[in-house]
Amino acid sequence: MEEQHHHHQDCNTPNSIGAQSPPTSGTCCNCGGPTTFPPPPVSPAFSEISPPPTYRPIRAPAIPPDPHSQRAIILSPVPQAQHVPVASPPHQFQIPIKRIQSPDDIRKLHDSDSGKNFVGFVVALSESIRGRKISDPCHQSETINTIVSILETLTQWTEEIPPAQQAARYGNIAYRTWHERLVNSGESLMFQFLPKNLQPAAVELVPYFSDSFGNSSRIDYGTGHETNFAAWLYCLARLGVIREEDYPAIVSRVFVRYLDLMRKLQLVYCLEPAGSHGVWGLDDYHFLPFIFGSSQLIDHKYMKPKSIHNRDILDNFSNEYLYLAGITFIMKVKKGHFAEHSPMLDDISGVPNWKKVNSGLLKMYKAEVLEKVPIMQHFLFGSLIKWE
Repeated sequence: MEEQHHHHQDCNTPNSIGAQSPPTSGTCCNCGGPTTFPPPPVSPAFSEISPPPTYRPIRAPAIPPDPHSQRAIILSPVPQAQHVPVASPPHQFQIPIKRIQSPDDIRKLHDSDSGKNFVGFVVALSESIRGRKISDPCHQSETINTIVSILETLTQWTEEIPPAQQAARYGNIAYRTWHERLVNSGESLMFQFLPKNLQPAAVELVPYFSDSFGNSSRIDYGTGHETNFAAWLYCLARLGVIREEDYPAIVSRVFVRYLDLMRKLQLVYCLEPAGSHGVWGLDDYHFLPFIFGSSQLIDHKYMKPKSIHNRDILDNFSNEYLYLAGITFIMKVKKGHFAEHSPMLDDISGVPNWKKVNSGLLKMYKAEVLEKVPIMQHFLFGSLIKWE
């Protein structure tokens, strides 16, 4: 059979198919094969400091949820609250490291006491805020007040480090300056609330804390970073620095302040959503506020899951309920019909009561965040969260 030679015409001629989409690196725009036709010059619109990103993983085609995995989540047991055992001396604090590389490692984590106890801690936080508004009075220890003050300091840094002028829409490079200050100040921030005998724990706490606010090289943030913040709080509980009577304040004071800071960072520095499922995810950045927020609304007299579609309710109550605040923020940053850009939250609004929403979200958090290798491969293990 005679060999056919592959010839290409100038892809920028009017007769060329797809002339509006010129090749990027020696690839024919007609058939996708290799070509000797030179690639187009790099657009000068982007600065040298922030070149155009070569990929857009967050805006990749959104894959609808697998019905089999959804069924598995529905049939799985609801995670239960657990008491956090306080680590007893002598302590051997260490720099925590990554351990998870495969689904087998995920199974090992969730079969371990540490894994079960961490999930139980998140459930206990959720239960502590049940039926309570954000503004409701609660026990506030000196430690809680100090942590809130630290988060206010981090928020103030965004005023001192304005976003850089750049052409790229996502990932403002000024965030790296903010994050570098965070890392450099980590130990001194921990010393503000750690008692003298526990100050050596800073070596273990700082990595969790530093990784709670996004990744400085990718300039992104997602549920894995949010989970690190929960892990940092869990480590404080393991040290006995925070106790169960502090749990309502951890959600309504500390976590609320953390959320305010993260939403400011997302808007000021245009953080990319890390590992988002696109429209098929619950939210581009967060998961825990929907767990805590649905717990707040359990047995509410007149607010039901479908109330998220009532603009008056959102306007009047989003400052008191984390779930409504999450919906309000999504509507602020996303345009179009809610059912189109947030179909999962729209589906959840059809659930008859908040108790079912809360238990479903707890199961979903365990399956879609804590059991996913791409997220949990960054999770850290040391003496307080042991790899067993």
